[in-house]
Amino acid sequence: MRRWPVVLSPGAAPVASRTRRCDEWREALRHDFVALDVAPDRRRGGAFTGAVHSATLAHLQVSRVSSVAQTCRRTRQLAGREDRRFLQVGMLSRGTAVLEQDGRRALLHPGHLALYETERPFTWTLGGSWELLVFTWPRDAIDLTAAESASATARRFDAGAGLGPVVAGVLHGLACGLPSLSAPGAVRVADEVGGLVGTLAGELVPPTPGGRAHADLRERVERYLDEHLADPELGPASVAAAHFVSTRQLHRLFAGSGESVTRRIRRARLDRARRELADPRLADTPVGEIARRNGFTEPAGFSRAFRAAFGVAPSAYRPRP
Repeated sequence: MRRWPVVLSPGAAPVASRTRRCDEWREALRHDFVALDVAPDRRRGGAFTGAVHSATLAHLQVSRVSSVAQTCRRTRQLAGREDRRFLQVGMLSRGTAVLEQDGRRALLHPGHLALYETERPFTWTLGGSWELLVFTWPRDAIDLTAAESASATARRFDAGAGLGPVVAGVLHGLACGLPSLSAPGAVRVADEVGGLVGTLAGELVPPTPGGRAHADLRERVERYLDEHLADPELGPASVAAAHFVSTRQLHRLFAGSGESVTRRIRRARLDRARRELADPRLADTPVGEIARRNGFTEPAGFSRAFRAAFGVAPSAYRPRP
């Protein structure tokens, strides 16, 4: 996965932007997020105020945004001018908000959260004296296909039901203060939290229906697995990428079989190695070579896996002359 530079060290104090002018506010939002058209609600009275506090944990940016009633629009023109692509989660902590994207409209109250993407138009309509917690990942860091993402944007996630409380609790904890971690630890946490968000979003996508298309995909995947058993990098991520699906979709494809993708690969490798060990024509081929061409990089690891599966060591499985 591509990595992005760390703007602040994990645990460092957030950078704050405060303003009493709408033009400065628009620039502050562009600096911390992406370019937006901002229109304050002219019906309200009083001076304009706004504040953004942002900090980063590896490639995850955590922001606390507050201001007065307004509408923030990411137009098609603005989206088309930028190469940066982000996936964001907004969790309302004060006020009211409506998020619109991909033909849907989510009404949020405090405690609710919703997902949106910056490469397509979206609109936030924010009411009262509001505060929004915003969590931003580079789009490529989140394991969602374009179709899955487009099905999950601008939908309200209830922080009190299903996986919502778990995700909301983790996000709220990060907003209260980022932990001080090593650089590798920060990357892992950013990835894990992004994985939770991806899982939550993926649960909104209807299961892949049965039928010919489902069966054809499963058949292609099975054939691909058998053709690439020698590749030590073969795994859910590489298989999903080769078939232009997310790893979540791939796991769903195998859900009804009672066997995970990883177990399917391991079983197929061991079965093929067992057949090769029993083949008299390969009697002179070293056990280590058979292990290697079946995707096992370490002979000792292959020996343990073979013994666990078949009850004997690989060398003992070979027919005696």
